[in-house]
Amino acid sequence: MQLSEITFDSGRPVDGYGPNFFRIAGEVFEGMVAVLPQSCGPWSGFEDSAPFVAVAKDLDVVFVGTGANIAHIPAEFRTALETAGIGVEIMNSPTACRTYNILLSEGRRIGLALLPV
Repeated sequence: MQLSEITFDSGRPVDGYGPNFFRIAGEVFEGMVAVLPQSCGPWSGFEDSAPFVAVAKDLDVVFVGTGANIAHIPAEFRTALETAGIGVEIMNSPTACRTYNILLSEGRRIGLALLPV
């Protein structure tokens, strides 16, 4: 089997995560994080859809990592993103990080909303 190193031409890959932190493109963030096409930083949670809606023209889908386990998200958050034309995929945070990295390496138009594990 031939193995190829993944390269990220644009965007910020998730390098790692642990209890209450994420390491994204070498920078450590504690707590909830929003990863967008042109920025990455702390996120206020499901009451705050504004960072994603503001860049809707640059996003096709947002992966929502709900922590250690998959969980429902508030309908208002999902509706705000979908109304802006953004798809929403819910999964636990470790799976969201891995899926995001794979699609980022393919140059896809994706974002990430993460709750810590």
